[in-house]
Amino acid sequence: MMLLELLLFGAALVGLYFLLHLTVLKMPRCKSDVTLNGKTAIVTGANTGIGKTTAMDLARRGARVIMACRDRGRAEAAIKDIVQETGNNQVVFMQLDLSSLKSVRSFAENFLRLESRLDLLINNAGLLSKGKTEDGFGMIFGVNHLGHFLLTVLLLDRLKASGPSRIVTVSSDGHKGGKVDFNCLTTHRDLSLGDNDFQLLKNYCHSKLCNILFTTELAKRLQDSDVTCYSLHPGIIKTEIARNTGFLWKLVVTPIFAPFLVDAESGAQTTLHCALEPGIEHLSGHYFSSCAPLTNLKARDDATAKKLWELSESFCGHHLRGYIKRNTTSDGPSFL
Repeated sequence: MMLLELLLFGAALVGLYFLLHLTVLKMPRCKSDVTLNGKTAIVTGANTGIGKTTAMDLARRGARVIMACRDRGRAEAAIKDIVQETGNNQVVFMQLDLSSLKSVRSFAENFLRLESRLDLLINNAGLLSKGKTEDGFGMIFGVNHLGHFLLTVLLLDRLKASGPSRIVTVSSDGHKGGKVDFNCLTTHRDLSLGDNDFQLLKNYCHSKLCNILFTTELAKRLQDSDVTCYSLHPGIIKTEIARNTGFLWKLVVTPIFAPFLVDAESGAQTTLHCALEPGIEHLSGHYFSSCAPLTNLKARDDATAKKLWELSESFCGHHLRGYIKRNTTSDGPSFL
């Protein structure tokens, strides 16, 4: 009798799992049929997960895709897959280590020297990892926010010259559990202290809030340009993002989330929607989920967004102030 009950319980769990995937976890798809012949896109972290899926879709539409990745071997393996699948051989690896501001500057210099236009910048890369970056910042803050901040600012002129163009930054609904502790950032160059698995998750949530605040402020500074920007929640995706976490995370947290994970193709759909959907220019600065804009008061805190921008700018070097600056005498931005 006990065996029969266990079998019935197992069958019920399997049924619930499939029901979830057919209803709650079923992700809407990007419906845009836009082609991208003659367009150039950068996708960070494009060698795996939703980054690779995003790059695959853009290549299939005819774009020249720059695979901005740290690991050459993994990137070239992904490029081989993408070229074979799409028939588009305009898929190129360029070295980018977001944990090094020197690497970000080198990538931007190489890109601007070699490429004549930039139509899409997809800030996709993200991690859950302990440690410090090359420049002494917390790894999660440095990669998930600061590296992308610097990369975006350094490429803004090319994006404006190629307009209409878009910047899409992959955030997460985890931002709802995040906050920006400016005292900790200023003193310790990190979003919070501690490196246990729980703290890693908190820092990840903090960094995802930074992504949204960055997009909010960026939209204000690009208000009179032909560049729009969006942030998004991709869903709870089965990717390699937690590969550097500890034993406790893999033993306890991963099994809890496993039934709710969706595949990378589903997870890339909101990124693609923000990058490709026509008629959403008036929603620049907004946060999207399931291919639709959401209103989030916490993430649209203008004062916090402005302060984060200014601190990020100081972390990257005061010379960035010449790239893009708010006009303090009017409602619009000024470009220097």
